[in-house]
Amino acid sequence: MKCPACNYNETKVVDSRLSTDGASVRRRRECLKCQKRFTTYEYVEQVPLMVVKRDGRRQPFDRKKIISGLVKACEKRPISIDKMEELTSELEREVQRKFEREVDSKEVGELIMGKLAQLDEVAYVRFASVYRQFRDVNQFMTELTTILEKDKR
Repeated sequence: MKCPACNYNETKVVDSRLSTDGASVRRRRECLKCQKRFTTYEYVEQVPLMVVKRDGRRQPFDRKKIISGLVKACEKRPISIDKMEELTSELEREVQRKFEREVDSKEVGELIMGKLAQLDEVAYVRFASVYRQFRDVNQFMTELTTILEKDKR
């Protein structure tokens, strides 16, 4: 495993443990050259699930893209990267359970929004504003009104 800080090829495993869901192994590693510590995750490789984009293109499902979107949506919110990893793992399992070979990007986006709505309303609105591509303030206000109505119940 290459060190992300100095690209040295030799690292040692400091700690290994199963993730909370048991679907991956979390390893804490240390570079033998610069002593920088970093975390890796080990997953079972499965048949690649293809995501069908809005324009019809197909791309392999990429959890890094999900994490990247969550990091942007959760910026300056009290949500740890571990919670985002957990949410991504839940989403990945759900998508693989529901869909065999292909899934529309719309389905993935809706699942993410559902999970974010339960986790943090601000992160949800941020993600929804990019995902749904609000064209004007009225669309945005409609979404906010829906959230506020749910809170009143």
